[in-house]
Amino acid sequence: MELRRGIRLRSSAVLAVAVYLATAVLASAAYFEPFNVSYDHRAILIGGERRMLVSAGVHYPRATPQMWPSIIAKSKEGGADLIQTYVFWSGHEPTQGQYYFEERYDLVKFVKLVAEQGLYLNLRIGPYVCAEWNFGGFPVWLRDIPGIEFRTDNEPFKEEMQKFVTKIVDMMKEEELFSWQGGPIILAQIENEYGNIEASFGQKGKSYIKWAADMALGLGANVPWIMCKQSDAPQNIINTCNAFYCDGFKPNLYGKPTMWTEDWNGWFASWGGTVPHRPVQDNSFALARFFQRGGSFHNYYMYFGGTNFGRTSGGPNYITSYDYDAPIDEYGLLNEPKWGHLKDLHATIKLCETALITVNNSPQYVKLGPNQEAHIYASEHVNPNKTLPQSISICSLFIANIDEQKTVSVKIFGKSYNIPPWSVTILPDCKNIAYNTAKVVAQTSVKSVEAGSPPGYLNETKFGYLALNDIKNNYISNNWMSYKEQIGAWGENSFTNQGILEHLNVTKDISDYLWYITRFNISEEDFEFWKENGTLPSLVINKTRDVVRVYINGQYSGSKVGNWVPLKQTLQLVQGINELVLLSETVGLQNYGAFLEKDGAGFRGEIKLTGFKNSDIDLSKSLWTYQVGLKGEYLKIYTPDRQESTNWTEIQQNSIQSPFTWYKALFDAPKGTDPVSLDLGSMGKGQAWINGIGIGRFWSLIAPKSGCSKCDYRGAYTENKCVTNCGLPTQSWYHIPREWLKETDNLLVLFEETGGDPTKISLHLHFTKTICSQVTENDYPPLSAWSKSTEVGLTLTSVAPQVYLHCDDGHVISNVVFASYGTPKGSCEKFLVGKCHAESSVELVTEVCLGKNNCTVSVTNSVFGDPCRGKLKKLAIQAECSSIVDSSKITSS
Repeated sequence: MELRRGIRLRSSAVLAVAVYLATAVLASAAYFEPFNVSYDHRAILIGGERRMLVSAGVHYPRATPQMWPSIIAKSKEGGADLIQTYVFWSGHEPTQGQYYFEERYDLVKFVKLVAEQGLYLNLRIGPYVCAEWNFGGFPVWLRDIPGIEFRTDNEPFKEEMQKFVTKIVDMMKEEELFSWQGGPIILAQIENEYGNIEASFGQKGKSYIKWAADMALGLGANVPWIMCKQSDAPQNIINTCNAFYCDGFKPNLYGKPTMWTEDWNGWFASWGGTVPHRPVQDNSFALARFFQRGGSFHNYYMYFGGTNFGRTSGGPNYITSYDYDAPIDEYGLLNEPKWGHLKDLHATIKLCETALITVNNSPQYVKLGPNQEAHIYASEHVNPNKTLPQSISICSLFIANIDEQKTVSVKIFGKSYNIPPWSVTILPDCKNIAYNTAKVVAQTSVKSVEAGSPPGYLNETKFGYLALNDIKNNYISNNWMSYKEQIGAWGENSFTNQGILEHLNVTKDISDYLWYITRFNISEEDFEFWKENGTLPSLVINKTRDVVRVYINGQYSGSKVGNWVPLKQTLQLVQGINELVLLSETVGLQNYGAFLEKDGAGFRGEIKLTGFKNSDIDLSKSLWTYQVGLKGEYLKIYTPDRQESTNWTEIQQNSIQSPFTWYKALFDAPKGTDPVSLDLGSMGKGQAWINGIGIGRFWSLIAPKSGCSKCDYRGAYTENKCVTNCGLPTQSWYHIPREWLKETDNLLVLFEETGGDPTKISLHLHFTKTICSQVTENDYPPLSAWSKSTEVGLTLTSVAPQVYLHCDDGHVISNVVFASYGTPKGSCEKFLVGKCHAESSVELVTEVCLGKNNCTVSVTNSVFGDPCRGKLKKLAIQAECSSIVDSSKITSS
């Protein structure tokens, strides 16, 4: 704001006026010129124009508000046109009728940040989201409404669903965030993958989906509504595809565009399982095939996965990390080469956009071989057996080789092209290759802490083995305090009941933990019977979920892990009165399937004692005492303001590895701005808090030793095809967002269930440490060599291929470890100089790249000279990145 000269105001008054005006402008300013969104059979129409759209899936509660701008910016830089997000009902209405839209759940702020970057938004209201989120995103209070049945023609459910969906739509309208108001929201979604379970509800399912569509259309959002995996979606709702591959998908009615709302570019992981990865060559192949065969809207699930903070992970038994092998990793850093290779594909699709939207129906199809085919998008029909006429100004060509083994030579428009197996080659002008899905020229990045890296110290659990790797000495603290948790009932809020109560009916999911306590008498006759026969009685429970721990007379007897699995546990009983304590634990509520409201937790069927002389003892109808949660939870001893009132004691060496113990320590935040990870590999199972905020559950379960074979991108992908972490914990590293840290005296509190060593916990910075790339002199020119104009169309400038290297923001290339132009061998971190090598390689690369955040090196003899005439040469580079703060590490080779 600029005041007219001659007017004098006190500085406080100037500030007040400035703040008022800025707020008023922000409140009324449109991010875009208002525009309408519609669709036809070919594409979404933005302001009446067909668009080929690439979307980035980002869930706002799985990051922090401080992270959002960077994630959105990196999505845009990667070529995304819009952001897609679910809306998380359980986070926004934790108590019925009481709404929450602050901090990580500040939906309006997130949507406005998307708009500020010039991106559109797809708002998936649901309100069922699945998403590996606790209870599928439903608030747990919903199941307590009398007569309710979820996701069917049920009045109590429909009433609550309509209230919430209306609340969200009205909020977006009030903030003027729909496209016709100048906002970014161009699409909305009602329901979610209902087609998978619709048959479970019979006719009531069909009537429910019609009701949901009519309800959504009547809210005045005035943007297209979608339903994913809903083949019977009503006429005015677009049905869309969710899968690893959607190139064969078509909507249920002509007049709807072909949309892919979830391209699963990774997968989630469960405690004790391996970690899935999807090769970028296959991911790009699937996307290219989708656009090749008529697709027009594509979304990555996920482009940024993030973290299941607190107790938000679903399940049962899904891990805290939701990295999803996404192009942007859990910490907000680029996952290379996935991000870079897909960025190039998005740019290539944009080069083809004019041709893709010009063809009104199907492109020209050309069969080139048994597993080879081409699709031509041109302004008029062309003869693929002849040279492309010069008069054709709009033409894009996609060539696919679906063979899983062989590179195949095909001929079209008078030219021959070698197409690698399981790949798509794209020629935006039908003459020059811009991209092949199998040829990755983007850099490979190696992080300081890789997802799935072995911990510094690995704790033994019942389900794994002891593997010490005590090589890191940067432990978080030398001064630990402990607090012993009480087994069984601990508070006046415990109560008794005749018979077994369902877990969630008691806890309302305010805690993972529910204690069941009962007493019974053992006669002298039975005691002598066991003694004489050398046997022991057993506790038998028909079904248990997710974890149950058994204590008899204050002593731990055993446990069971599983999803509705039987338990049989031998017991050491005494003659007379015995006390049985069962601890039922949830590790994320069921998030997928029909009848979620009936799934529950805890125990099902009978609970009885067997092995007696005459007959079993049925405990199912006994008098039980119930205690919800842990005493430490109830007292909130994990919060900074409860430290003085908690009876913490200094940790004793003999108390290390003690189960059911709380631990705390203070630590200083690492310098700089790099993301922070906590190594909890030395711990067993529990939860962690930083300065009173839950960073999630931890569990050092070991994945199976087998199954991690070499990954081949060729052939159809499944979540079990390319996995890592065999023989290692599923997760050891846990994200601590920077904005949750103070400069000094940060409070870390852990609750440990099974026994762990907190003195071996360490803190690490997460950043890209090593960057590598190798590009051949006959690779395709950089996409920046292409230009697009309405007058001339597409033009390609003659430019040599390039190696592009980049470090994280705030980091620079500090050392060129390896560089060779010629015939280098090997791969990243294993490069070797070949027989042909330009001696000046390291010197020239160092001169161009050292001390810079990013650099570009042309792969050509004009830069390096020709070290071996007549041979095909490539440039391989490996460099190190360092924080700008630590500039002392910059070295000249």
